[in-house]
This record gives sequence, C-alpha cells and structure tokens, in this order.
Amino acid sequence: MARQERAVRTRRLILEAAGAVFDEHGYSATTISMVLERAEVTKGALYFHFPSKESLAQAVLDEQVSLGAVPPQPCKLQELVDMTFVFGRRLLRNSLLKGSVRLAVDQSAPPGVDHSGPFRQWVEHLVVVLEQARAQGELLPTVQPRKTVELLVGAFAGIQLMSRALTDREDLAERISVLWEHLLPSIAVPGMLPGIDWEPDRGVRVLAELDAADVEDVAMGLSAR
Repeated sequence: MARQERAVRTRRLILEAAGAVFDEHGYSATTISMVLERAEVTKGALYFHFPSKESLAQAVLDEQVSLGAVPPQPCKLQELVDMTFVFGRRLLRNSLLKGSVRLAVDQSAPPGVDHSGPFRQWVEHLVVVLEQARAQGELLPTVQPRKTVELLVGAFAGIQLMSRALTDREDLAERISVLWEHLLPSIAVPGMLPGIDWEPDRGVRVLAELDAADVEDVAMGLSAR
C-alpha cells in the first residue's frame, strides 16, 4: 500500500512539473530533462509512468476536465456557470491545468498527441449537464444542447487565449462574466436568470466552499479515529 501511494504521488509530481514546463516552453521546446529537473525525480521514475514525451503530454491533456469539477447545484445552469469560473480561477495558479490548456492549442505537438481530446471531453461532459437543465425546465425550447455546448467550449477557449495575451489571465473572470451575460439570456427561460450568479468573483466563492468542505472532511475523519 505504501509503495502504491508513493507511486501515485510520484506520478502526480511528474504531471505537475510537466504541466509547468509545457506551459512555459510549449511542446517542441520542452525536453524530458527539463521535466526531470523540475520534478526532481529520476529518469527511471519518469519512464516507469510515461514511456515517452508524447505519452507525458497526453497525460497532461487528459487531466483537464477533472480540474473543472464543482459541487452539484439544484440549478444545472448555475452548475455549468460554476465550472467555467472555477476552471478560470484554477487556471491562474494550477501548473498542470496551465500546461494542459497550452498543449490543447499547441500545433507543434506530433500527431500522436490528441489535441482534440479536451475539447471533445468537455463537450460530452457539458452536454450531460445541459440535458439535465432541459429536463428541469431551465432552457428555452429552441435550445439544442450539443450546439450550445460546442459554442460555449469554443468561445471559452478563445477568451482564455485573449486574456492570457492581454493580461496574463488577470481579467479572465471578468471576461467569463461578460460571456455569460450575453449567452444566458439566449438559452435560459427568463424566470431562471435572476437566480443565476455570474458575478466575476463566483469562482473565488465556489472554491472557498470546496476548501471549507475539504477541511470539514478531514476534521470528521480525524474525529472518527
């Protein structure tokens, strides 16, 4: 068990280091040596988990959707909004997420690295949420969930790139808020709009709730001992 836990920690350490290096240098300029230096692990440890630079890049890409996880909400449109704000907030400080986003738009990676993976995974994940919103009567009857989600994913990717270029993502939350200000009235039934929170600090508040829940879980686990 201890060996398995150590292997899991080592793998995560390598992924986070690779994310940081891919974000800073892009795929082509990144070398395994750079990742080894950042992670402070042996070459054998890295190759045990990732046999090539391509497999390492793919693993970084595959982590993206899980880093947008948020608590379930009774209003599924609010849950959808929360995912974008939490993702944007984590993008400011999470090196693994930064590297995944950089790789998703990095055209220098070889064909063996699937750039389309995060886009497809996000679409499939968000379609489920939007279908739940439709089942609960939150959507206008003209809304087609898959087309709406594809528009959202594409627009969100674009404003991320623009925010990084202009302000190093410092204004990303404001840009996400503006995106929802324009998008929500075209998909939500009017009666839902007053109850949906798309203020720029939404991501900060949701993450604070998540952190508080994690602390509570730890405290409950200790008391159970």
